[in-house]
Amino acid sequence: MNKVVKDILFALAVVVFFMPFFLCDAVFSWYTHFNLQHPMVMSFLKFAILATLGEVIGLRIKTGRYTANGFGILPRAVIWGLLGLTIKMAFVIFASGVPVFLEKMGMSDALEVMKQPFSSSKLLVAFSISAAMNLIYAPVMMTLHRITDTHIVANGGKLACLLKPVAFGKIMKEMDWGMQWNFVFKKTIPFFWIPAHTITFLMPAEYRVLFAALLGIVLGVLLAIAANKKAS
Repeated sequence: MNKVVKDILFALAVVVFFMPFFLCDAVFSWYTHFNLQHPMVMSFLKFAILATLGEVIGLRIKTGRYTANGFGILPRAVIWGLLGLTIKMAFVIFASGVPVFLEKMGMSDALEVMKQPFSSSKLLVAFSISAAMNLIYAPVMMTLHRITDTHIVANGGKLACLLKPVAFGKIMKEMDWGMQWNFVFKKTIPFFWIPAHTITFLMPAEYRVLFAALLGIVLGVLLAIAANKKAS
């Protein structure tokens, strides 16, 4: 089976999986209700599915294949689900805390403006939330993600690697910090993640994590680009 056919089948599988959420009112209603009642469970599932999908697409860009020995789709999905819980936590903390900080700095309506329709003031608050989250939390999450990816690959992509201790010191010592700083931190954070999450925080709260998880697909592409830059 050639690559074009595989790409078409992959795209069709993705469309078929997500189509019921857009075409069936009952499915979308169930999703909305479950998301409101169990936000942390849904955060786990969204990132486990969508961010892992992004990594699979990234692998396709990097190697021409959707799977590879030692890639470890299942352990990556579990790790992304767990990271999704921390991302949801960060969203709650920064979306609540940054407007309070802005009010301490003299913007008296920072909390109230986020409940109102779009305005320049709301854009400023959303940008501030995004900037604070991506400058404080994102580098830690990105580094942890890099460490867990290395751990999965080092253990042959087996699900059992989730039960093994992670060699944090060894992995951090061997990491390409030049790439981590010059591309992942210095370029993707200011030029992509801060603007993208500014849009995220302009959305209603119930849609923010879903949009963030969809951005996980973009993350997979960015990681593939970073890997290709390193290879070249």
